[in-house]
Amino acid sequence: MQIAIDLPNDFVEFQTENDIKQEIRTSYAVWLYQHERVTLAKAAELAGFDLYEFMCICKANKVPIINITRDEILEELSCFKTP
Repeated sequence: MQIAIDLPNDFVEFQTENDIKQEIRTSYAVWLYQHERVTLAKAAELAGFDLYEFMCICKANKVPIINITRDEILEELSCFKTP
């Protein structure tokens, strides 16, 4: 699917069309992942990056990769304790 948007020239004159397209795809992929609409792998695919690169992008945008609380981690770890 293609979606066309109009951007004022003064916002885009310093970037190439391909740079703008990539930035929009990446931003949308991060947003979709952050709002739990797609998996990390699917978001990376949409953005055109491998999983590691996309994880770095999420980190740079302060989007958590692992969405688990401290209590949930402790509960998981309790399964590994020996009696």
